[in-house]
Amino acid sequence: MSAADLRGTIDLHFHAGPDIRERRLTYLEAARQAEAAEMRAILIKSHATITADIAALIQPLVPKVRVFGAVALNAAVGGLNPNAVQTALALGAKAVWMPTVSAANHCRCVGRRGGIRVLGRNGRLKKPVMEIIEILAETGAILATGHLSAEESTTLAREALKRRVAKVVVTHPEHYYTQMPVTLQQKLAGQGVFFDRCYPSARTSPVTMEEMAQRIRLVGVESTVLTTDFGQPESPLPVEGLRFYLSRLAEFGFSASELDRMARINPARLLGLQGSDSKP
Repeated sequence: MSAADLRGTIDLHFHAGPDIRERRLTYLEAARQAEAAEMRAILIKSHATITADIAALIQPLVPKVRVFGAVALNAAVGGLNPNAVQTALALGAKAVWMPTVSAANHCRCVGRRGGIRVLGRNGRLKKPVMEIIEILAETGAILATGHLSAEESTTLAREALKRRVAKVVVTHPEHYYTQMPVTLQQKLAGQGVFFDRCYPSARTSPVTMEEMAQRIRLVGVESTVLTTDFGQPESPLPVEGLRFYLSRLAEFGFSASELDRMARINPARLLGLQGSDSKP
């Protein structure tokens, strides 16, 4: 199987519409493109709303690819809202992102005041966050760190693991907003944390493709999940982006089995899919 072959791959992080901001394609178009490429699954993300019901509506139209939804705990769904988490999971959501565009860290990076913090003044996780952790520990859904700071993400990840959340993912640690040091990534990887490594474009990251390859080597293929974070009007289509991502990493020496681990096996395990083949 060549690096450009997307059969059996999974994208856990991309954007589409309808949305409150312009997107290059709709969720249905993204799902149809994934099906045409013989991908195994996609996880649709919105900064504004639960997407599990959208995924359920789309699924019958694309029977050869699995479509999953999620929720990002931004102001639009009440922020750190355990009820929103329970509702999303009841609708079939597979992932819960901590605040993204509403995170205090995100607001600081874009020059806005305020925002949501997961840590209280005492440096401990707030009560609603602890409630959300308990919910995820019981359900087995993915806990993703969103656009929290490296400090917040680390505290969250360690507490979640301590309380038996089995699937903890640091969201794009190379992003301008998050920029988690490699040494810290290595420590968290050793504790069982995964890293959602989005395609390193100039729009989102100061890291080049060569530097991304180096970071993956330093932190580990075993803890890496390759995603695109595409869907913006100025970005490639998610399917095209994932294909190019795999091809570029192959040029930097990643073997077929290593690419398989990062684009097929690891995301399949996070979604709770059995096996690593391309069957939906």
